[in-house]
Amino acid sequence: MTTQNLAVAADRTLKAKHRAMWALGDYPTVAAEIVPDLGAILVDACRVGPGDRVLDVAAGSGNAAIPAAVAGASVVACDLTPELLAAGQAVAARRGVHLEWQPADAEALPYADGEFDTVLSCVGVMFAPHHRASARELLRVCRPGGTIGLLNWTPEGFIGQLFATMKQYVPPPPPGAQPPPLWGSEEHVRALLDDQVSDVATRRQTLTVDRFADPAGFRDYFKANYGPTAAAYAGLAGDPERVAALDRDLAELARRHDEGTGKTVMRWEYLLVTARKRG
Repeated sequence: MTTQNLAVAADRTLKAKHRAMWALGDYPTVAAEIVPDLGAILVDACRVGPGDRVLDVAAGSGNAAIPAAVAGASVVACDLTPELLAAGQAVAARRGVHLEWQPADAEALPYADGEFDTVLSCVGVMFAPHHRASARELLRVCRPGGTIGLLNWTPEGFIGQLFATMKQYVPPPPPGAQPPPLWGSEEHVRALLDDQVSDVATRRQTLTVDRFADPAGFRDYFKANYGPTAAAYAGLAGDPERVAALDRDLAELARRHDEGTGKTVMRWEYLLVTARKRG
């Protein structure tokens, strides 16, 4: 097998693992119960409106795609994991919202150059393993003068620290794969978009999360519902000591971020980025 064929096979294996990871647990429930407001925040920042042609990359269950369609845009929601798209399609149907749902790899989008007025991703494209490849695709399918909009968890914030905590419990990533929270670094995103954009606006904001009665409640919820966390525990099956250690570490993470008001209240930081593709 040639070196190129080996690389293609390795990439297919990696993407299959990613699809399986996000199919674990119940991410649509996380999107609906924990982060439901983030998509609308991104859509508003991108000034999506009637007549716009919008692509939501790594759309999951449509946290941004559905608000974009509600705003009057013609929307395509694409994601690597068909189970998430099916869940989003069901949500859209219940709300009477029409949009297209298509399986797609963020690093090899099946769309024409300049096909969309707005290309956005809400805590989605950050999980594609090869950042430069997915950034190239975001830019390629956006028309000159169109808008790129991104909302990503920061490395320093709660979800960034969640991944840092889980890192010691999961196998190392393959060569070339980059940590998802890097997309929450302004410097990293500016380097990815480079000189192909203008009018770059960035701001750090926080999402208030107050659903959990205590830190253990957060841990158990993410253990059951959040794909990356569920995958970490699945990989520890048969090792009760490591499971117990991860249990302690995740509860402690939530405890450190708890504002101490009597009920667990946390502020999860994210980076909001909008930019205009140069003509």
